[in-house]
Amino acid sequence: MKPVLILALIYLAYVDWRTFRLPNVITFPLIFLGIAFNAFSDLHLTSPNSAFFGAFLGYTLLWALNTGYRLLKNRNGIGMGDVKLLAALGAWLGWSALPNILLIASIAGIIGGIAWLKWRGHHLQQAFPFGPFLAIAGIIELLWPQLIPTLILPKLI
Repeated sequence: MKPVLILALIYLAYVDWRTFRLPNVITFPLIFLGIAFNAFSDLHLTSPNSAFFGAFLGYTLLWALNTGYRLLKNRNGIGMGDVKLLAALGAWLGWSALPNILLIASIAGIIGGIAWLKWRGHHLQQAFPFGPFLAIAGIIELLWPQLIPTLILPKLI
């Protein structure tokens, strides 16, 4: 099932990069498939409770962040497709993977965002897609779940 998830994430990254949209027709089924896969498969990636809570927490974290930003700036800071993508990653990988995913996506997003803005000649107020960075972070966490705790974190401390 990992290859299916990876292909879906690559597809979503490509679509978001090109269109600034993460289609509900892909993100919603990914959420439900992640919960079902972890609940009913012997090959599950996390416990069913962790998958359900991961979907809920992934959605709630970015939704709350966007809501706070919208109250301060009167505009969205992150798209709802990104919210649903993080919920899907939480459903597949569990709630405990969310901090690593957000850290990797944020670092990659800062680097990629600066490159995007310079390449496109935009200003800092211009939007750029965050979904590709969430997708990359999800793939990294899926394939190398101990990357942050064992390789990166000890070097930072």
